Amino acid sequence: MDGSAQTILELRNVTKGLYDISGRTISKDVIVLHSVNFEVRAGEVHILLGENGAGKSTLMKILCGAVPADSGQILLDGNEVRIDRPRKAHELGVSLIAQEFSLCPNLTVAQNMFLGREPVKGAMGTIDAATLEREAQRYLDRLKVDVDPAAKVQDLNVPQRQVVEIAKALSYNPRILVMDEPTAALADDQVDQLFAIIRELTHQGVSIIYISHRLNELHRVGDRVTVLRDGQTVGTVNVRDASLDTLIQMMVGRAIANMFPRDINEAGDAALEVVNLQRGRVLRDISLKVRCGEIVGLAGITGAGRTELARAIFGADPYDSGEVRVFGEVLQGGSPRNSVAHGIGLLPEDRQRHGLVALVSVADNIVHVAMGKMSTHGWLGHRIRRAVAAKFVKNLDMAVSSLDQDARFLSGGTQQKLVLAKWLCAQSKIFIFDEPTRGIDVGAKAAIHALMNEMAKQGAAILMISSELPEILGMSDRICVMNKGQIVAELPRGRTTSEEILGYAMGKHEVAPA
Repeated sequence: MDGSAQTILELRNVTKGLYDISGRTISKDVIVLHSVNFEVRAGEVHILLGENGAGKSTLMKILCGAVPADSGQILLDGNEVRIDRPRKAHELGVSLIAQEFSLCPNLTVAQNMFLGREPVKGAMGTIDAATLEREAQRYLDRLKVDVDPAAKVQDLNVPQRQVVEIAKALSYNPRILVMDEPTAALADDQVDQLFAIIRELTHQGVSIIYISHRLNELHRVGDRVTVLRDGQTVGTVNVRDASLDTLIQMMVGRAIANMFPRDINEAGDAALEVVNLQRGRVLRDISLKVRCGEIVGLAGITGAGRTELARAIFGADPYDSGEVRVFGEVLQGGSPRNSVAHGIGLLPEDRQRHGLVALVSVADNIVHVAMGKMSTHGWLGHRIRRAVAAKFVKNLDMAVSSLDQDARFLSGGTQQKLVLAKWLCAQSKIFIFDEPTRGIDVGAKAAIHALMNEMAKQGAAILMISSELPEILGMSDRICVMNKGQIVAELPRGRTTSEEILGYAMGKHEVAPA
C-alpha cells in the first residue's frame, strides 16, 4: 500500500457506555469505548488489535450500524455521515464479515448471497434463478475461486463457506470490508488462500479492516495496525515497524515473558489409550497413548479427522472397531456419560455451542456435570453450590462480575476457563482440549497455557488439538500428526519444526515410525 494513499474513513472520538442486546446504552458510568480514533486509507489492510473486551467489536458494530455511538463522528471522504442501521452502512459501502458464519445451510450459494435481494421477473415477481446464479458467479469470479453458485452451503467445507461469506459481502459493492477473525476456522494451509483473496481485493481498491488474535498473521497480511486497550486507542503503527513483543505490550500493558510456559515433567502411567480405532474412512486404525503428566499435541489440516477422533474418544460419536482404555480399563458402551464417569473431560472446539450453557449462570455451568457426585439424593444446596463455584472462579482467576452472570456475556478466554472449571469440578483426570485458544486474545492464551502446564505438573493427561503450529510446538511433549483419518507421524518435543509437521499433515512425507 502507498503510504500517501487517501484516507477514506475516520472515526473520531467515538464513545459508548455499557449497552444491552439492542444496543441501547444502559450505563454511561461503565465505558466500553472512550474517545476512540481510527482511520482507514484506500486499498490498505488495517489491522485492529486488542484483547477480548478492548472494544474492537463494539467499534465495528458502530461503524456497521448495529449499535449507536453515544458521541463522536464517522467521516467518509471527509464528510460526516450517520450510520444508524446496517442497510445504511451497505449503502455507504461498508460491509462486515462476522466471525460466526451467517449462512443458511439448506440454501444454495447464490441464494445465500442475495437472500432478501433476489432478482425477480414477470408480473408475478418470481425469482429469476438464472440471473441469481449469474450474478453470484460474477462475484465469485472476482475472488478467483472455484465454488459452484448452485451448490448447497451444507455441502461446502469451511474454507468454501468463508469464500461465500466474502462473496456475499462483495455483492454489496463495498469500499470498506470488515473481517472479524477470518482465519479462526481455517487451518494454516487454508490461510494462504484467504490472504491471496485479500491481496486481490486490495488491488481492486477495497480497503480491509482486519480483526485477529493470531499475531503471526499480522506481518503477512497487514499494512498498519491500531491497538485498543480498555476501550481506548493506544496507538497506530506500521506493521513492518512493529515487533510482536511491542504489539503484545501495547495490547496488555505489560510484557508477556513466556507464551508457552511448558515445564518438562516425568511422564507417569498411561492414562488414555486408543487402540486401532476405526470409523469408515474418517478414522483409520488410530492408535495413541497419553500418559499422566503429559501433553500430547494432535496436529493436522482441516478434514484430517482430529475433532472426529476427540468426539469418538469421548463417546459423542460411534466407531466401528477398536478400543478406548482409561487407566487400562476398556470403556464399554461409548457414551459421554460413561466417559465422564471414568474421568474424561472434553473442551470442544465450539465452546459456546457444545461446552457451556450460554443462558445459564457461571455457578450452574461449573457444578452441573458434578451434581451427581456432589449432591444428596439429587439435591445440592444453594450455599454449597455457590461456595464450590466461587473456589474455581478464584483459582482460575476468572473475570466474572458475579456467580450469577450468564455465561454468554463472558469473554472468549473466560468462557474457556469456565468449561475447564466444569471438568475440574467433575474431578476429571484426562482432558481433551480441542482448539484451546481459538478466538481468544494473547493475554488469555498465555493464561490458558499456564493452566494447562500446571494441570500436567499435577498429573493430568492432556490431549491437545490445535491448528496453531506455534502452540503445538510450544506446549506438546509429543506431537501426533494426522492426515486423511490416520496418524502419519509421532514427533518428539524439541526435535521437529513447523515445516516438518505441515509436511506430514499435507501428505508430503512418507509415514514416520511411532
